[in-house]
Amino acid sequence: MKKTYYLFNPGRMSRKDNTLKFTPVDEQGREGAPKYIPVEGVSDLFCFGSLDANSALYNFLGKAGIAVHFFDYYEHYTGSFTPKEYLLAGKMQIEQTKQHIDKRKRLVLARKFVSGAAFNMTKNLRYYINRDKDLTAALASIEQYAMLVDGATAVDELMGIEGNVRQAYYDAFDGIIGADFTMGNRSKRPPQNEINALISFGNMMCYTLCLSQLYHTQLNPTISFLHEPGYRRYSLALDLAEIFKPVLVDRLIFRVLNKKEIQAKDFDHRLNGCLLKDAGRKTFVKIWEERINETFKHPVLKRHVSYKHLVKLECYKLSKHILGMEEYKPFKARW
Repeated sequence: MKKTYYLFNPGRMSRKDNTLKFTPVDEQGREGAPKYIPVEGVSDLFCFGSLDANSALYNFLGKAGIAVHFFDYYEHYTGSFTPKEYLLAGKMQIEQTKQHIDKRKRLVLARKFVSGAAFNMTKNLRYYINRDKDLTAALASIEQYAMLVDGATAVDELMGIEGNVRQAYYDAFDGIIGADFTMGNRSKRPPQNEINALISFGNMMCYTLCLSQLYHTQLNPTISFLHEPGYRRYSLALDLAEIFKPVLVDRLIFRVLNKKEIQAKDFDHRLNGCLLKDAGRKTFVKIWEERINETFKHPVLKRHVSYKHLVKLECYKLSKHILGMEEYKPFKARW
């Protein structure tokens, strides 16, 4: 089974026969012991440190179908090297574009992304309400906003509803997470406290997961329905991430903070912001990998699938809707 590899340290990568050779380099330019990764076992690479590589390596990665995702010092996603889009099909491109241009059809899909996200948020709140957390006011507020989704007549209106739903949801975080941390207002670029830092980092991981799975389908990741397509961003991955953030990111945040797997010492406060230190990022990524590779019995397929594969299945469902084969129904957590 292919794996995702995370490169936290700066270094140099090259090809060694059919193996990837990564040589870490410290701040003084001194090389450490090289590590070898069989190319057959790599699905993609996440680079959080600077990577020194040449075009020969990227030609090798492209032929092997390996994507490389890059992030800056502040943990912002900056871009990807992706192999040639070998699955893109003309018919899908045309139909996907038609779905976006047709305001009525686009609105149908945009509503589904918002309703799926809202449902999964309420599922999280109900879980903690059943464990004696006082979150009924936040739940009622989200449900009230969610009732407006079907009546929305424009994508901008839907985005406003989604923003209100998420604000009500974030207001409940302090009631879920222990007293060691507080949520405050949602802040980005840079996050202003520990919870915001985890949300930003987790959302970025979820976005990149969705982008990676889109690559393995015929969908064009730049043509979206809820978020506006823009320059230099894969906005369809943003659409899909809305559904999976409550299930994959938020549940992980509640776990690592309530179980004290990530603590105050794992954060770095500087430049008027808050970021995860390397140790905190490695802990988060380790648990993230465990989570997305965790399997459950799919209620429709009647077989066990991983959460990572679940994202790809969501892409397939969306493809069928666009091609007029089957109505798209967003993933809604049942547990």
